Amino acid sequence: MVKKMTQEEWREFVSRSTRTGKLSTVREDGSPHIAPIWFVLDGDSFVFNTGKDTVKGRNLARDGRVALCVDDDRPPFSYVVLQGRATLSEDLEEMLPWATRIGARYMGAENGEAFGRRNAVPGELLVRVAIEKVISAAGVAD
Repeated sequence: MVKKMTQEEWREFVSRSTRTGKLSTVREDGSPHIAPIWFVLDGDSFVFNTGKDTVKGRNLARDGRVALCVDDDRPPFSYVVLQGRATLSEDLEEMLPWATRIGARYMGAENGEAFGRRNAVPGELLVRVAIEKVISAAGVAD
């Protein structure tokens, strides 16, 4: 039977291992754009980097509405969708610790600093999304 996750459960679920998120942004014509991202939770927000001139970077600068889906594609299947609004920063001093933390999550602690320095550069954005809505389901195939 499908079960809605508690706040503690969905936070642990989206933070587990190296699960990527599938980020949906709004194109200029109103259609969705979806791309995989590396991210981390920070309180009631999630944080990631992207290039200022990427499709998602341009979309976010114009319209900050986003949805992030994180799923487990193994039976019995589970997912979490986080919806919210993004704020953008190009401040490299603010970006470096976040880019490092994200790099460490996905590439290992020993590589976090190198990935942080690679991604906290001019032309990159630090994106913080205030989570406004959470949709979750555990054991979809139970």
